Amino acid sequence: MDTISTRDREILRQRARRQLEYAHAPRNDAILKQWQAQAAGRREAPPVRLLFSNFRHEVVTPRLQCEGDLARGIEAVLLGALVGRELFDDDTPVSPTFDIGWQTTVRPFGLTPTITRAAGPNAQGFHIDPVIHDLAAEIDRLRGGSFGVDRDATARRHELLDGLFGDILPVRRVMGSLSGMLTNPLVQLMGMEAYYLAMYDCPDAVHEVMEMGTAVYERYYDFLEEERLLLPTNGLSPLAQESFAFTDELPTENVTRTTQCWGFLESQETTAVSPATFGEFVFPYQQRLVKRYGLLSYGCCERVDAIWPDYLSTWPTLRKLSVSPFNDEPRLGEALRGTRVVYYSKPRAEFVTCDGPLDEKAITAYFKGVCEAASGCLFEIAQREVGTIFGDYERGRQYVRLAKEAVDAYWRP
Repeated sequence: MDTISTRDREILRQRARRQLEYAHAPRNDAILKQWQAQAAGRREAPPVRLLFSNFRHEVVTPRLQCEGDLARGIEAVLLGALVGRELFDDDTPVSPTFDIGWQTTVRPFGLTPTITRAAGPNAQGFHIDPVIHDLAAEIDRLRGGSFGVDRDATARRHELLDGLFGDILPVRRVMGSLSGMLTNPLVQLMGMEAYYLAMYDCPDAVHEVMEMGTAVYERYYDFLEEERLLLPTNGLSPLAQESFAFTDELPTENVTRTTQCWGFLESQETTAVSPATFGEFVFPYQQRLVKRYGLLSYGCCERVDAIWPDYLSTWPTLRKLSVSPFNDEPRLGEALRGTRVVYYSKPRAEFVTCDGPLDEKAITAYFKGVCEAASGCLFEIAQREVGTIFGDYERGRQYVRLAKEAVDAYWRP
């Protein structure tokens, strides 16, 4: 195992002290109140955040001071926890703990995808090299999905972190939302075109493979219950799509069943099929998984407006819906207005990623439309899909400020 030098250890301890300071600052208390209001169904000040998962090389990597690989990995987590506060002044809450989860794995199908990724520090593109070419003929190759946990690795990491800075920043076990993605891992194995053609050419095979993946997830959830691996998904625990699990409807301790936890589902890959096709090939399998969750967060970048009336709206445990720019946003705002479902806005990214100075008028005009669409809804803004801010932290801070000013001016509870 890699060792951590005395120098790197002191850097990590300094980073831990910094996180604890931010966690106990009055500003963090105010931010937590925003999230707690949302959790209780109160339409108060919505959180606004600029998420950096696609440009970590600009906001985390340049600030690393540790030299060893193991230490740098830990330092990156500590720095990442403070990007929203230190660099952008957004509404990302800071935890007074260093959070880790069980090292669990789940694979709905028995093959590993082959994906070629673009080169470069900020490259986002990739190409799927199909390993399945004829679903009907090769379906047996997809059998054998698996799941498991590495308890020893989890314990070793917990012990390492606790020894480094547990006296400053306690190490806490957390669990993210339960996932049950089906179409994404399938498309990664056969490619989008082949997947779409399969729904026409061999629909029975598509149903069989969806049944196969769904059954793996159901057994995985049973495994988590039987092995007592479930943890509360509440408060500052992570929720898929880079949100948080604040809620007043789920327990904060003594979780023993998946129906006491948040779950997350999406199906970006079927965004171009008709609602009826979604209803035939995806919804019935998602429905089975939804029954295993206490609450549900749904969607990534896909359109959800078309499948809302007949499908998504039928789930009484839905509490957060991703609203990307590909949707009819006013239509979804009308549907969610007055409900307990959070309008989780993922605004268009080009206003911050286009080269040159920010166009403040254009940004304000755009967010005006977003805020008007979401008025009357539980509301959360998370600017995702940002590939660069050109290394300009002030650019990110300015963008967040403009978004917040638009919320203050145009969003109505």
